[in-house]
Amino acid sequence: MIRITAHAGGSREVPESTQRGLPMSEHAAWLIPLLIFSARICDVSIGTVRMIMVISGHRLISAGLGFIEVLIWVLAVGGTVGNLDNPVAVLAFAAGYSTGTLVGMTIEKRLAIGFRVVRVINPDPARELAGALREKGYTATRLDGHDRNGPAEIVFVPVRRRQVPGLLDQISGITPDAFLSVERAERVSGFVPIAGNRVDRFPWGRFGQMRK
Repeated sequence: MIRITAHAGGSREVPESTQRGLPMSEHAAWLIPLLIFSARICDVSIGTVRMIMVISGHRLISAGLGFIEVLIWVLAVGGTVGNLDNPVAVLAFAAGYSTGTLVGMTIEKRLAIGFRVVRVINPDPARELAGALREKGYTATRLDGHDRNGPAEIVFVPVRRRQVPGLLDQISGITPDAFLSVERAERVSGFVPIAGNRVDRFPWGRFGQMRK
């Protein structure tokens, strides 16, 4: 909106943005970097989740996330290229990328998609770790092994990723000296994963297989 002001030499037009204290260009100088920063956080976070969905085999969800990710990315890049003379916009682009990486990793950790195989080497077979875990409802496979100190119990436990922290705590309570390693399971087949003490059955798939 424009207002007509009068002075000694006549009248002149004054933009309303100038009347309020800041020229319109100064408003845009700070608004554009903020929009670029926010857009980068969104597209990088979506990209991180999309990659997990791709690995997990969720094709439709991955395609939908990819569409949204690229759409936001184009807008962010266009805003940055159009304001290369504004160093704040360039810094906002880079800062949004790094922040989006952290946000995406946090979201991915919260989702905890997939399966893991926990491998345990128990140096004290007398504790019978596999039997104790089976009593708690886990699917545990036991092998006899030997380390430098003598016999050892080797146990493999497949679980959902979100169950890993609780399982590790229980293993530490049973045999605190055990060696633990956690591995990604690309495909789960031939056993029924659990959720707490409840059995989860996956009827889909010709051979009862489920991608992670």
